Amino acid sequence: MGSHRRKIVGILGGMGPEATIDLFTKIVRSTPASKDQDHLRIIIDNNPLIPDRQEAILEGGPSPAPLLIETARNLEAAGADFIVIPCNTAHYWIEGIRSAVKIPVVDMIKETAEHVARSYPSLRTMGLLAATGTVRSGLYQQRLLEVGIRTVSPSDTDQDKLMQAIYAVKAGNMSKSSTAAIQIGQKLVAAGAEAIIAGCTEIPLVVTASDLSIPIVDATEVLARRTVEIARGSLAV
Repeated sequence: MGSHRRKIVGILGGMGPEATIDLFTKIVRSTPASKDQDHLRIIIDNNPLIPDRQEAILEGGPSPAPLLIETARNLEAAGADFIVIPCNTAHYWIEGIRSAVKIPVVDMIKETAEHVARSYPSLRTMGLLAATGTVRSGLYQQRLLEVGIRTVSPSDTDQDKLMQAIYAVKAGNMSKSSTAAIQIGQKLVAAGAEAIIAGCTEIPLVVTASDLSIPIVDATEVLARRTVEIARGSLAV
């Protein structure tokens, strides 16, 4: 580390709370530490009042942008050096958040696409298990195309089932949603996916690498590791 001051992490959370806990846990587990003082300082604003991202994109519901911005500014005022957001769909509004604060905001989608390109250089077809708003807005598809990878997504019927599973996780019902998500993942394998991105922060809570015959890329895990590297000064944000 040398003379570098460790950066303070700001987590713009609450979308949902379980996903925020998952990111926090993964940051702690990804941090090389032998005592408390080796860990990172993390400020979490768990703001579940941020309006539903799916409804905003798909149904013209209330925009989450004002509360995303307010929460980001709150983290900045509290002393965060940079911000991470454990919600894939919220990245639809990332440019607005970035322009509202003076500290960097890490792009989970971009980091995940670049991680895929580095980790699986021969991969050409990626499956996407994500919330409907994320799928329809093309956030992952665009980023993956930039690194030469095409995306396969569930059929409309399966996507609706997956969305029900995601909302079930938010309601604390894990077992039922796990079965549905795994079955939909298996269909993506059959459609030619060589690996799958868990591109909704609820998905890694119910689908793990042992559930499918191909690798699962956990976007939350990618974000956690990048967060540690940035905070410890080994990676510029």
